[in-house]
Amino acid sequence: MNCGNLLDIVKIGHIQTHQNAYIKLVLHALNHKTSAVNGVLLGRISGEAVEITDSVPLFHSSQIGLLPPLEIALITIEEYYSSQGLSIVGYFHANERFDDLELGTVARNIADHVYRYFPQAALLLVRLFDH
Repeated sequence: MNCGNLLDIVKIGHIQTHQNAYIKLVLHALNHKTSAVNGVLLGRISGEAVEITDSVPLFHSSQIGLLPPLEIALITIEEYYSSQGLSIVGYFHANERFDDLELGTVARNIADHVYRYFPQAALLLVRLFDH
């Protein structure tokens, strides 16, 4: 992968995603191509704008729907990154099939759970193309 070809910041509406965050979530999905994967997006919120500066991969496959590990991960991540001035600003999910564009029940429930803790959270459904 030639990272020099990627944009420094991918702009989507009022959401800006820095290259580091994007690369980490894509690599997590590529590393587990046949499994659903998820993680959280970290950054800052300023008014209506969300700046995503980093991402933390969480789970893949059968681990995705386990709520206790998710709650522990969210608390740990928030405590660690808050000292760096970052907070959880979103959730990302990639389905196990590249042609699946739906957010399944488990992923929707996790996104709702993240939203309960972080009401400003953005949701990113990652789609990798099969070449």
